[in-house]
Amino acid sequence: MASIVDEIVKAVAKKTKMPEAVAKIAVDTALSTLKKKLPSNVGGILDSFLDSGSSTGSKKAKSKKDDSLLDDISSIAGKFLGGK
Repeated sequence: MASIVDEIVKAVAKKTKMPEAVAKIAVDTALSTLKKKLPSNVGGILDSFLDSGSSTGSKKAKSKKDDSLLDDISSIAGKFLGGK
């Protein structure tokens, strides 16, 4: 089962055509910076969401809202990292 962060990494790698290892570093850096800039309560919510484990599997089926959020995050990260 892929974690939410793993899904974001794969989406960024695909969108930017960079190796997954490089995308992982970029995503980790972006998330770390974002958490530092957010109010602590919002950063905590983000951590809870990201640490919730798998976005699929035994939990509720992934919703279109989840897909949209991952698409938005990967698009923003891709633009931030010079992708299209």
